[in-house]
Amino acid sequence: MKPLCFVLMPFGKKAVPSGLTVDFDAVYAAVIQPGVEAAGMEPLRADEELTGGVIHKPMYERLILCDFAVADLTGANANVFYELGLRHGVRPSTTVLLSAEAGRLPFDVAPLRTVPYALGGDGRPADPTAGAEAVTRMLNEARRAAGGPAKDSPVFQLVEGFDPPDIGRLKTDVFRERAAYAVATRDKLAAARRAGKEAVQTVAGELGDVHELESGVVIDLLLSQRAVGDWGAMVALVESAPKPLAQSRLVQEQYGFALNRLGRRDEAEAVLRALIAERGASSETNGLLGRVYKDRWEAEIKAGNAFAARGWLKKAIETYLQGFEVDWRDAYPGINAVTLMELASPPDPRRAELLPVVTYAVRRRVAQGTPDYWDYATLLELAVLREDETDGLDAAASALAAVREAWEPETTARNLRLIREARAAQGRSCAWADEVEQALAARAGGG
Repeated sequence: MKPLCFVLMPFGKKAVPSGLTVDFDAVYAAVIQPGVEAAGMEPLRADEELTGGVIHKPMYERLILCDFAVADLTGANANVFYELGLRHGVRPSTTVLLSAEAGRLPFDVAPLRTVPYALGGDGRPADPTAGAEAVTRMLNEARRAAGGPAKDSPVFQLVEGFDPPDIGRLKTDVFRERAAYAVATRDKLAAARRAGKEAVQTVAGELGDVHELESGVVIDLLLSQRAVGDWGAMVALVESAPKPLAQSRLVQEQYGFALNRLGRRDEAEAVLRALIAERGASSETNGLLGRVYKDRWEAEIKAGNAFAARGWLKKAIETYLQGFEVDWRDAYPGINAVTLMELASPPDPRRAELLPVVTYAVRRRVAQGTPDYWDYATLLELAVLREDETDGLDAAASALAAVREAWEPETTARNLRLIREARAAQGRSCAWADEVEQALAARAGGG
Protein backbone atom coordinates (compact mmCIF):
# COMPACT_ATOMS: atom_id res chain seq x y z
CA MET A 1 0.00 0.00 0.00
CA LYS A 2 1.47 3.37 -1.05
CA PRO A 3 2.02 6.06 1.59
CA LEU A 4 -0.42 8.97 1.36
CA CYS A 5 1.05 12.42 0.66
CA PHE A 6 -1.17 15.39 1.45
CA VAL A 7 -0.62 18.43 -0.82
CA LEU A 8 -1.26 21.86 0.73
CA MET A 9 -1.56 24.55 -1.92
CA PRO A 10 -3.90 27.14 -3.46
CA PHE A 11 -6.33 26.18 -6.19
CA GLY A 12 -6.73 27.75 -9.63
CA LYS A 13 -5.01 30.99 -10.65
CA LYS A 14 -3.89 33.40 -7.92
CA ALA A 15 -1.93 36.66 -7.97
CA VAL A 16 1.19 36.58 -5.76
CA PRO A 17 3.26 39.42 -4.22
CA SER A 18 5.67 39.48 -7.17
CA GLY A 19 2.76 40.60 -9.36
CA LEU A 20 2.61 37.35 -11.34
CA THR A 21 -0.61 35.34 -11.63
CA VAL A 22 0.34 31.76 -10.81
CA ASP A 23 -1.52 28.80 -12.31
CA PHE A 24 -1.43 26.51 -9.27
CA ASP A 25 -3.34 23.77 -11.08
CA ALA A 26 -0.51 23.62 -13.62
CA VAL A 27 2.05 23.55 -10.80
CA TYR A 28 0.25 20.61 -9.24
CA ALA A 29 -0.17 18.70 -12.51
CA ALA A 30 3.35 19.27 -13.85
CA VAL A 31 5.52 19.44 -10.71
CA ILE A 32 3.93 18.16 -7.52
CA GLN A 33 1.77 15.23 -8.62
CA PRO A 34 4.46 13.57 -10.79
CA GLY A 35 7.08 14.27 -8.11
CA VAL A 36 4.96 12.60 -5.42
CA GLU A 37 4.11 9.63 -7.61
CA ALA A 38 7.76 9.13 -8.61
CA ALA A 39 8.54 8.83 -4.89
CA GLY A 40 6.13 5.90 -4.72
CA MET A 41 3.41 7.84 -2.88
CA GLU A 42 -0.25 8.64 -3.53
CA PRO A 43 -1.04 12.40 -3.65
CA LEU A 44 -4.14 13.88 -2.01
CA ARG A 45 -4.65 17.54 -2.79
CA ALA A 46 -6.24 20.12 -0.50
CA ASP A 47 -8.44 22.15 -2.85
CA GLU A 48 -9.24 25.19 -0.73
CA GLU A 49 -11.46 26.76 -3.39
CA LEU A 50 -13.60 23.66 -3.72
CA THR A 51 -14.39 23.63 0.00
CA GLY A 52 -15.22 27.32 0.14
CA GLY A 53 -12.25 27.88 2.47
CA VAL A 54 -13.86 25.76 5.20
CA ILE A 55 -11.40 23.76 7.31
CA HIS A 56 -13.42 20.61 7.94
CA LYS A 57 -12.90 17.36 9.85
CA PRO A 58 -11.47 15.35 6.92
CA MET A 59 -9.00 18.19 6.31
CA TYR A 60 -7.70 17.90 9.86
CA GLU A 61 -7.51 14.13 9.48
CA ARG A 62 -5.46 14.44 6.31
CA LEU A 63 -3.11 16.96 7.89
CA ILE A 64 -2.52 14.69 10.86
CA LEU A 65 -2.74 11.19 9.42
CA CYS A 66 -1.15 11.42 5.95
CA ASP A 67 2.26 9.80 6.05
CA PHE A 68 3.86 12.70 4.16
CA ALA A 69 2.92 16.21 3.08
CA VAL A 70 4.03 18.76 0.49
CA ALA A 71 3.23 22.45 1.07
CA ASP A 72 3.56 25.06 -1.67
CA LEU A 73 4.26 28.39 0.08
CA THR A 74 4.16 30.50 -3.09
CA GLY A 75 2.05 33.58 -2.48
CA ALA A 76 1.94 33.10 1.32
CA ASN A 77 -1.63 31.77 1.19
CA ALA A 78 -3.19 32.08 4.67
CA ASN A 79 -4.92 28.68 4.62
CA VAL A 80 -1.73 26.91 3.52
CA PHE A 81 0.23 28.51 6.36
CA TYR A 82 -2.43 27.61 8.93
CA GLU A 83 -2.39 23.99 7.76
CA LEU A 84 1.41 23.92 7.70
CA GLY A 85 1.48 25.11 11.31
CA LEU A 86 -0.85 22.31 12.35
CA ARG A 87 1.21 19.76 10.43
CA HIS A 88 4.44 20.95 12.02
CA GLY A 89 2.81 20.58 15.43
CA VAL A 90 2.15 16.85 15.03
CA ARG A 91 4.71 15.55 12.51
CA PRO A 92 8.44 16.03 13.22
CA SER A 93 9.97 14.99 9.91
CA THR A 94 7.70 14.21 6.95
CA THR A 95 6.76 17.61 5.48
CA VAL A 96 8.37 19.00 2.32
CA LEU A 97 8.16 22.73 1.47
CA LEU A 98 8.46 24.30 -1.95
CA SER A 99 8.07 27.80 -3.34
CA ALA A 100 8.54 29.78 -6.52
CA GLU A 101 9.31 32.85 -4.38
CA ALA A 102 11.92 31.60 -1.93
CA GLY A 103 13.35 35.09 -1.45
CA ARG A 104 9.94 36.50 -0.57
CA LEU A 105 8.85 34.05 2.14
CA PRO A 106 7.61 35.43 5.48
CA PHE A 107 10.19 35.72 8.26
CA ASP A 108 8.93 32.75 10.31
CA VAL A 109 9.45 30.22 7.50
CA ALA A 110 12.33 31.85 5.62
CA PRO A 111 14.99 29.77 7.49
CA LEU A 112 13.29 26.45 6.65
CA ARG A 113 14.61 24.30 3.84
CA THR A 114 12.44 24.97 0.80
CA VAL A 115 12.51 23.39 -2.66
CA PRO A 116 12.62 26.17 -5.29
CA TYR A 117 10.90 25.86 -8.64
CA ALA A 118 10.84 28.27 -11.57
CA LEU A 119 7.81 29.94 -13.13
CA GLY A 120 7.53 31.36 -16.62
CA GLY A 121 5.93 34.67 -17.49
CA ASP A 122 2.61 32.85 -17.98
CA GLY A 123 2.57 31.73 -14.33
CA ARG A 124 3.17 28.07 -15.25
CA PRO A 125 6.24 25.94 -14.38
CA ALA A 126 9.21 26.92 -16.52
CA ASP A 127 11.09 23.65 -15.95
CA PRO A 128 8.55 21.10 -14.64
CA THR A 129 10.89 18.12 -14.94
CA ALA A 130 13.49 19.70 -12.65
CA GLY A 131 10.78 20.74 -10.19
CA ALA A 132 9.22 17.28 -10.08
CA GLU A 133 12.63 15.63 -9.59
CA ALA A 134 13.36 18.00 -6.67
CA VAL A 135 10.04 17.09 -5.02
CA THR A 136 10.82 13.38 -5.43
CA ARG A 137 14.30 13.84 -3.97
CA MET A 138 13.04 15.71 -0.93
CA LEU A 139 10.26 13.18 -0.27
CA ASN A 140 12.76 10.34 -0.45
CA GLU A 141 14.94 12.18 2.07
CA ALA A 142 11.89 12.68 4.30
CA ARG A 143 11.12 8.95 4.04
CA ARG A 144 14.63 8.08 5.19
CA ALA A 145 14.44 10.61 8.04
CA ALA A 146 10.99 9.50 9.28
CA GLY A 147 11.26 8.21 12.81
CA GLY A 148 14.90 9.24 13.09
CA PRO A 149 16.68 12.15 14.76
CA ALA A 150 16.47 14.50 11.74
CA LYS A 151 13.48 16.84 11.90
CA ASP A 152 11.97 19.34 9.44
CA SER A 153 9.43 20.81 11.88
CA PRO A 154 10.73 23.89 13.75
CA VAL A 155 8.47 22.93 16.67
CA PHE A 156 10.33 19.69 17.25
CA GLN A 157 13.68 21.25 16.34
CA LEU A 158 13.46 24.00 18.93
CA VAL A 159 11.23 22.75 21.76
CA GLU A 160 13.15 20.23 23.84
CA GLY A 161 11.23 17.31 25.26
CA PHE A 162 8.17 17.90 23.07
CA ASP A 163 6.91 14.52 21.87
CA PRO A 164 4.59 13.96 18.90
CA PRO A 165 1.17 12.37 19.49
CA ASP A 166 0.82 8.63 19.03
CA ILE A 167 -0.48 8.68 15.48
CA GLY A 168 -0.64 4.90 15.41
CA ARG A 169 -3.53 4.91 17.87
CA LEU A 170 -5.75 6.91 15.50
CA LYS A 171 -8.08 5.26 13.00
CA THR A 172 -5.79 5.39 10.01
CA ASP A 173 -7.55 2.60 8.12
CA VAL A 174 -10.91 4.35 8.35
CA PHE A 175 -9.26 7.60 7.27
CA ARG A 176 -7.65 5.96 4.25
CA GLU A 177 -10.98 4.45 3.17
CA ARG A 178 -12.74 7.81 3.52
CA ALA A 179 -10.07 9.62 1.50
CA ALA A 180 -10.34 7.04 -1.28
CA TYR A 181 -14.15 7.37 -1.19
CA ALA A 182 -13.94 11.15 -1.66
CA VAL A 183 -11.69 10.81 -4.70
CA ALA A 184 -13.92 8.09 -6.20
CA THR A 185 -17.05 10.19 -5.62
CA ARG A 186 -15.55 13.20 -7.39
CA ASP A 187 -14.65 11.00 -10.34
CA LYS A 188 -18.21 9.64 -10.41
CA LEU A 189 -19.65 13.17 -10.37
CA ALA A 190 -17.35 14.21 -13.22
CA ALA A 191 -18.70 11.36 -15.33
CA ALA A 192 -22.29 12.21 -14.33
CA ARG A 193 -21.86 15.84 -15.42
CA ARG A 194 -21.01 14.64 -18.90
CA ALA A 195 -24.10 12.40 -18.96
CA GLY A 196 -26.57 15.09 -17.85
CA LYS A 197 -29.02 16.09 -15.13
CA GLU A 198 -30.51 12.67 -14.41
CA ALA A 199 -27.07 11.12 -13.96
CA VAL A 200 -26.08 13.81 -11.45
CA GLN A 201 -29.37 13.29 -9.61
CA THR A 202 -28.66 9.56 -9.43
CA VAL A 203 -25.23 10.10 -7.90
CA ALA A 204 -26.68 12.64 -5.45
CA GLY A 205 -29.24 10.09 -4.32
CA GLU A 206 -26.49 7.55 -3.68
CA LEU A 207 -24.45 9.88 -1.47
CA GLY A 208 -26.82 9.84 1.50
CA ASP A 209 -26.89 12.37 4.35
CA VAL A 210 -25.14 15.58 3.28
CA HIS A 211 -23.93 16.08 6.88
CA GLU A 212 -21.85 12.91 6.58
CA LEU A 213 -20.02 14.04 3.44
CA GLU A 214 -16.71 15.81 3.08
CA SER A 215 -17.13 19.50 2.35
CA GLY A 216 -15.21 19.05 -0.90
CA VAL A 217 -17.69 16.41 -2.06
CA VAL A 218 -20.65 18.68 -1.21
CA ILE A 219 -19.12 21.55 -3.17
CA ASP A 220 -18.38 19.26 -6.11
CA LEU A 221 -22.00 18.07 -6.07
CA LEU A 222 -23.21 21.69 -5.96
CA LEU A 223 -21.07 22.66 -8.97
CA SER A 224 -22.15 19.51 -10.80
CA GLN A 225 -25.79 20.50 -10.31
CA ARG A 226 -24.92 23.94 -11.66
CA ALA A 227 -23.21 22.40 -14.69
CA VAL A 228 -26.39 20.52 -15.67
CA GLY A 229 -28.74 23.40 -14.83
CA ASP A 230 -30.47 21.77 -11.86
CA TRP A 231 -31.15 25.03 -10.01
CA GLY A 232 -33.75 23.59 -7.67
CA ALA A 233 -31.39 20.85 -6.52
CA MET A 234 -28.71 23.48 -5.86
CA VAL A 235 -31.04 25.46 -3.60
CA ALA A 236 -32.14 22.32 -1.75
CA LEU A 237 -28.53 21.21 -1.25
CA VAL A 238 -27.42 24.56 0.19
CA GLU A 239 -30.41 24.73 2.50
CA SER A 240 -29.67 21.25 3.85
CA ALA A 241 -25.86 21.61 4.11
CA PRO A 242 -24.02 22.04 7.44
CA LYS A 243 -24.20 25.69 8.48
CA PRO A 244 -20.45 26.52 8.39
CA LEU A 245 -20.22 25.25 4.82
CA ALA A 246 -23.55 26.75 3.75
CA GLN A 247 -22.44 30.19 5.01
CA SER A 248 -19.12 30.18 3.14
CA ARG A 249 -18.75 32.80 0.41
CA LEU A 250 -18.51 30.31 -2.44
CA VAL A 251 -21.67 28.46 -1.42
CA GLN A 252 -23.66 31.63 -0.76
CA GLU A 253 -22.67 32.93 -4.20
CA GLN A 254 -23.91 29.73 -5.83
CA TYR A 255 -27.08 29.92 -3.72
CA GLY A 256 -27.81 33.42 -4.99
CA PHE A 257 -27.02 32.32 -8.55
CA ALA A 258 -29.48 29.40 -8.36
CA LEU A 259 -32.24 31.45 -6.73
CA ASN A 260 -32.00 34.00 -9.52
CA ARG A 261 -32.13 31.28 -12.16
CA LEU A 262 -35.35 30.05 -10.53
CA GLY A 263 -36.82 33.54 -10.82
CA ARG A 264 -36.69 34.09 -7.05
CA ARG A 265 -34.96 37.43 -7.53
CA ASP A 266 -35.90 39.05 -4.21
CA GLU A 267 -34.27 36.16 -2.33
CA ALA A 268 -31.24 36.12 -4.64
CA GLU A 269 -30.73 39.85 -4.14
CA ALA A 270 -31.02 39.52 -0.36
CA VAL A 271 -28.44 36.69 -0.24
CA LEU A 272 -25.89 38.51 -2.39
CA ARG A 273 -26.38 41.92 -0.77
CA ALA A 274 -25.88 40.35 2.66
CA LEU A 275 -22.70 38.68 1.43
CA ILE A 276 -21.30 41.99 0.19
CA ALA A 277 -22.31 43.77 3.41
CA GLU A 278 -20.58 41.12 5.52
CA ARG A 279 -17.48 40.35 3.47
CA GLY A 280 -17.09 43.23 1.06
CA ALA A 281 -17.49 43.63 -2.67
CA SER A 282 -15.84 41.15 -5.02
CA SER A 283 -15.80 40.62 -8.75
CA GLU A 284 -17.70 37.34 -8.39
CA THR A 285 -20.36 38.38 -5.87
CA ASN A 286 -20.97 41.71 -7.58
CA GLY A 287 -21.10 39.99 -10.94
CA LEU A 288 -23.86 37.70 -9.68
CA LEU A 289 -25.80 40.56 -8.07
CA GLY A 290 -25.41 42.61 -11.24
CA ARG A 291 -27.00 39.72 -13.12
CA VAL A 292 -30.00 39.84 -10.77
CA TYR A 293 -30.50 43.55 -11.54
CA LYS A 294 -29.90 42.94 -15.24
CA ASP A 295 -32.67 40.31 -15.24
CA ARG A 296 -35.00 42.73 -13.43
CA TRP A 297 -34.23 45.38 -16.06
CA GLU A 298 -35.05 43.02 -18.90
CA ALA A 299 -38.28 41.90 -17.21
CA GLU A 300 -39.43 45.51 -16.84
CA ILE A 301 -38.57 46.22 -20.48
CA LYS A 302 -40.74 43.27 -21.59
CA ALA A 303 -43.56 44.49 -19.34
CA GLY A 304 -43.39 47.93 -20.93
CA ASN A 305 -42.31 49.67 -17.70
CA ALA A 306 -39.63 51.94 -19.14
CA PHE A 307 -39.19 54.09 -16.02
CA ALA A 308 -38.72 51.11 -13.68
CA ALA A 309 -36.42 49.48 -16.23
CA ARG A 310 -34.18 52.52 -16.25
CA GLY A 311 -33.69 52.27 -12.48
CA TRP A 312 -32.75 48.59 -12.60
CA LEU A 313 -30.34 49.20 -15.48
CA LYS A 314 -28.58 51.88 -13.47
CA LYS A 315 -28.28 49.56 -10.45
CA ALA A 316 -26.91 46.77 -12.64
CA ILE A 317 -24.26 49.04 -14.18
CA GLU A 318 -23.09 50.39 -10.82
CA THR A 319 -22.99 46.90 -9.26
CA TYR A 320 -20.95 45.45 -12.11
CA LEU A 321 -18.67 48.48 -12.09
CA GLN A 322 -18.02 48.15 -8.35
CA GLY A 323 -17.07 44.50 -8.86
CA PHE A 324 -14.67 45.36 -11.66
CA GLU A 325 -13.03 48.14 -9.67
CA VAL A 326 -12.36 45.72 -6.78
CA ASP A 327 -10.27 43.51 -9.08
CA TRP A 328 -9.48 44.85 -12.56
CA ARG A 329 -7.89 41.52 -13.48
CA ASP A 330 -11.35 39.92 -13.64
CA ALA A 331 -12.97 41.16 -16.83
CA TYR A 332 -16.37 39.51 -16.21
CA PRO A 333 -18.07 42.36 -14.32
CA GLY A 334 -16.24 44.86 -16.52
CA ILE A 335 -17.62 43.54 -19.81
CA ASN A 336 -21.12 43.46 -18.35
CA ALA A 337 -20.79 47.07 -17.19
CA VAL A 338 -19.55 48.19 -20.62
CA THR A 339 -22.29 46.30 -22.45
CA LEU A 340 -25.06 47.76 -20.28
CA MET A 341 -23.58 51.25 -20.65
CA GLU A 342 -23.92 50.77 -24.40
CA LEU A 343 -27.57 49.76 -23.98
CA ALA A 344 -28.50 52.75 -21.83
CA SER A 345 -30.47 55.55 -23.45
CA PRO A 346 -28.56 57.69 -24.03
CA PRO A 347 -25.43 55.47 -23.88
CA ASP A 348 -23.35 56.00 -20.74
CA PRO A 349 -20.29 58.11 -21.72
CA ARG A 350 -18.09 56.22 -19.23
CA ARG A 351 -18.02 53.26 -21.60
CA ALA A 352 -15.40 54.98 -23.78
CA GLU A 353 -12.94 55.02 -20.86
CA LEU A 354 -13.85 51.58 -19.55
CA LEU A 355 -13.78 49.58 -22.79
CA PRO A 356 -9.96 49.68 -23.31
CA VAL A 357 -9.40 48.79 -19.63
CA VAL A 358 -11.61 45.71 -19.92
CA THR A 359 -9.91 44.80 -23.18
CA TYR A 360 -6.49 44.99 -21.55
CA ALA A 361 -7.65 42.93 -18.56
CA VAL A 362 -8.94 40.03 -20.63
CA ARG A 363 -5.98 40.08 -23.02
CA ARG A 364 -3.61 39.84 -20.06
CA ARG A 365 -5.54 36.82 -18.78
CA VAL A 366 -5.29 35.18 -22.17
CA ALA A 367 -1.55 35.89 -22.36
CA GLN A 368 -0.74 34.68 -18.84
CA GLY A 369 -2.43 31.30 -18.80
CA THR A 370 -4.86 28.89 -20.37
CA PRO A 371 -7.89 30.92 -21.50
CA ASP A 372 -11.37 29.59 -20.69
CA TYR A 373 -14.76 30.12 -22.29
CA TRP A 374 -15.42 33.42 -20.51
CA ASP A 375 -12.16 34.93 -21.71
CA TYR A 376 -13.11 34.27 -25.34
CA ALA A 377 -16.74 35.30 -24.75
CA THR A 378 -15.51 38.60 -23.31
CA LEU A 379 -13.30 39.21 -26.34
CA LEU A 380 -16.32 38.44 -28.53
CA GLU A 381 -18.57 40.95 -26.78
CA LEU A 382 -15.85 43.60 -26.92
CA ALA A 383 -15.49 43.01 -30.67
CA VAL A 384 -19.26 43.30 -31.15
CA LEU A 385 -19.26 46.59 -29.25
CA ARG A 386 -16.44 47.84 -31.49
CA GLU A 387 -18.12 46.28 -34.56
CA ASP A 388 -14.83 44.53 -35.33
CA GLU A 389 -15.80 41.55 -37.50
CA THR A 390 -12.32 39.98 -37.78
CA ASP A 391 -11.65 39.87 -34.04
CA GLY A 392 -15.26 38.95 -33.34
CA LEU A 393 -15.37 35.89 -35.59
CA ASP A 394 -12.02 34.70 -34.27
CA ALA A 395 -13.16 35.06 -30.64
CA ALA A 396 -16.49 33.37 -31.44
CA ALA A 397 -14.76 30.33 -32.92
CA SER A 398 -12.53 30.03 -29.83
CA ALA A 399 -15.48 30.49 -27.46
CA LEU A 400 -17.55 27.78 -29.15
CA ALA A 401 -14.61 25.38 -28.92
CA ALA A 402 -14.19 26.12 -25.20
CA VAL A 403 -17.82 25.63 -24.07
CA ARG A 404 -18.07 23.49 -20.93
CA GLU A 405 -21.67 23.98 -19.82
CA ALA A 406 -24.78 24.84 -21.87
CA TRP A 407 -25.65 27.93 -19.82
CA GLU A 408 -22.37 29.60 -20.87
CA PRO A 409 -23.20 30.16 -24.58
CA GLU A 410 -26.82 30.81 -23.56
CA THR A 411 -25.63 33.76 -21.44
CA THR A 412 -23.44 35.17 -24.22
CA ALA A 413 -26.17 34.77 -26.85
CA ARG A 414 -28.51 36.65 -24.54
CA ASN A 415 -26.03 39.53 -24.22
CA LEU A 416 -25.62 39.72 -27.99
CA ARG A 417 -29.40 39.73 -28.39
CA LEU A 418 -29.66 42.70 -26.03
CA ILE A 419 -27.04 44.59 -28.07
CA ARG A 420 -28.80 43.67 -31.30
CA GLU A 421 -32.19 44.87 -30.04
CA ALA A 422 -30.75 48.17 -28.79
CA ARG A 423 -29.05 48.81 -32.10
CA ALA A 424 -32.17 47.86 -34.07
CA ALA A 425 -34.06 50.57 -32.17
CA GLN A 426 -31.43 53.00 -33.48
CA GLY A 427 -31.74 51.71 -37.04
CA ARG A 428 -28.40 49.86 -36.91
CA SER A 429 -27.55 46.23 -37.63
CA CYS A 430 -24.51 43.90 -37.67
CA ALA A 431 -25.05 40.78 -39.78
CA TRP A 432 -21.98 38.85 -38.62
CA ALA A 433 -22.84 39.41 -34.94
CA ASP A 434 -26.37 38.11 -35.61
CA GLU A 435 -24.89 34.92 -37.10
CA VAL A 436 -22.65 34.45 -34.06
CA GLU A 437 -25.63 34.94 -31.77
CA GLN A 438 -27.51 32.18 -33.61
CA ALA A 439 -24.51 29.82 -33.40
CA LEU A 440 -24.22 30.39 -29.64
CA ALA A 441 -27.94 29.82 -29.14
CA ALA A 442 -27.73 26.58 -31.10
CA ARG A 443 -24.76 25.43 -29.01
CA ALA A 444 -26.67 26.20 -25.81
CA GLY A 445 -29.53 24.08 -27.08
CA GLY A 446 -27.25 21.14 -27.71
CA GLY A 447 -26.77 21.84 -31.39
